[in-house]
Amino acid sequence: MPLKPPTSSFEALTQAITQHRALSAEETDFLRRAFQTAQKEHAPQKRNSGEPYFNHVFQTALTLAEWDMDTTTIAAGLLHDTVEDTPYKLETLKKEFGEEVSFLVNGVTKLGHLKYRTSVKTEKDRVNQQAENLRKMILAISEDLRVVFIKLADRLHNMRTLGAMPPLKQKRIALETLEIYAPLAYRLGMQNLSGELEDLTFLYLHPEEHEWMTKNVEEKYSERVAYLERVEPVLRAALANAHIKPIAINYRAKRISSLYKKLLRSDMNLDQIYDLVALRVIVSTVEECYAALGIVHQLWPPLPGKIKDYIALPKPNGYKSLHTTVFCEDKKITEIQIRTLQMHDAAEHGIAAHWAYSQAKTTKKFIEGNKNISAKQDELNWVNQLREWQKDFTDPEEFVNSLKIDFFKHRVFAITPKGEVIDLPAGSTPIDFAYQIHSEIGDRCVGAKINNKIVPLDYQIQSGDLVDILVQKNKKPSESWLKFAKTSSAKQRIRRMIRQETSILRKGPQLELKITVDDRVGMLKDISSVISRARINIINLTHIHPSQRGSLPIIKILCDIDNSGKAEKLVLKIKSLKGVREIHYQMV
Repeated sequence: MPLKPPTSSFEALTQAITQHRALSAEETDFLRRAFQTAQKEHAPQKRNSGEPYFNHVFQTALTLAEWDMDTTTIAAGLLHDTVEDTPYKLETLKKEFGEEVSFLVNGVTKLGHLKYRTSVKTEKDRVNQQAENLRKMILAISEDLRVVFIKLADRLHNMRTLGAMPPLKQKRIALETLEIYAPLAYRLGMQNLSGELEDLTFLYLHPEEHEWMTKNVEEKYSERVAYLERVEPVLRAALANAHIKPIAINYRAKRISSLYKKLLRSDMNLDQIYDLVALRVIVSTVEECYAALGIVHQLWPPLPGKIKDYIALPKPNGYKSLHTTVFCEDKKITEIQIRTLQMHDAAEHGIAAHWAYSQAKTTKKFIEGNKNISAKQDELNWVNQLREWQKDFTDPEEFVNSLKIDFFKHRVFAITPKGEVIDLPAGSTPIDFAYQIHSEIGDRCVGAKINNKIVPLDYQIQSGDLVDILVQKNKKPSESWLKFAKTSSAKQRIRRMIRQETSILRKGPQLELKITVDDRVGMLKDISSVISRARINIINLTHIHPSQRGSLPIIKILCDIDNSGKAEKLVLKIKSLKGVREIHYQMV
């Protein structure tokens, strides 16, 4: 994607804002002061590319304006690096621009100090630092999403200008962007941003593949656009006959990074990619979406199983649209997407579109101040899960890896019998689904029905599956579940319950035995049989083979026992066994 023009003018910023809404005199003055302060404080600084550092904070603010964020957030975007990178103090910022801008800038500063700005000596240090950054990100998401919007806008411009960085830093920043920021944008419903970030990382992480794609896709793309230009008037005429006037009919080219992933699954055959360029129809109402879908299917027959209704069942990140794949003109397979303008804005900018401040759209409300955009449970349930979930991890490496799997990997969307959509990482099983609903449902799970058919608990759930968990009272988790559970949250709960059960079993006195024996066949079996006949439970058994020639094996056993008298009787019985040379015991 080409960079925006380098002109960092106040007029360009206000023009971007007024594309969405009018600016009051108070807002204009407030933004002008923020613009001039940032320009002054960053004046001596240059970026690696040689351009003025101010260009970076300006582009961050410009992106926020394009996302239709409130005046306070855009001002914080202009000032987001002043406290960290210039002599400008947080106290001065608070005095000149108010508590809210100060809060946002301080939040972004706390999210700073990322790996490429600091030096780490060991892999352990790197993981610890990454874990700390992610915990800060989670906290920021929970407290005020505007902090994260600023950080995402900041990262977008850093990725667009990454070419000026040394190759090692390019790869490190690109990898972090791919693993954390692009998936985070997707989870926030910001599909366009997520896609651009993935494309930008593809250039630095897979340069050869990127070059191949650029050479081979361009011609196919041009052919496909020319074909859709012939299809578009046919569809427009059919819609007009049904008295539907679309707001827009345009094309959506598949992202180069996602296209490459799809090509890997189809032997790099571009002719097998039917959604290289999709036709997108934007209409006024939900009713027109469904009417338009019917008209499309009257014109061209759909491929079985390729109709997806994300309006009736939106993705958990809020995405809504109708998708269908049809045998179009000349029987060419073509994907068509249908949505309202509101759905389109939400698909492009996600929560930033949903939560762009209504308060900032009048002077009165701007003067009175705005409330934080916090992650509310009914709007972003996964954020609350994320905040609670991260408390379970003390090991930084486990935390980082688990976060990437549980929250930032490819997703599947399964449905409960009540119609609720459950968002899970790809590869999840009914066990993961059960624990996602409620920990007690997971604990008591005995089976699952997928699309009304009984399936094993290690079945891998697919998007659109209707999942019904079968439970049994007093059932406890099985240790075997750990072999196929996908999510770290499910594994954590299973391990915790197993530890609790083991702890219950171990309550009361325990007998510790250390038995020196001859190395003969059946010795271990004979000792275990004596203990079993005495109705004593073995908790742990270790057979230590001799390390030196001439030494004898040692068997260590820990078992539950009622009293010391019973222990002495057991020891006498074991001593009487053939081949038992010596026995030491103690109550613990």
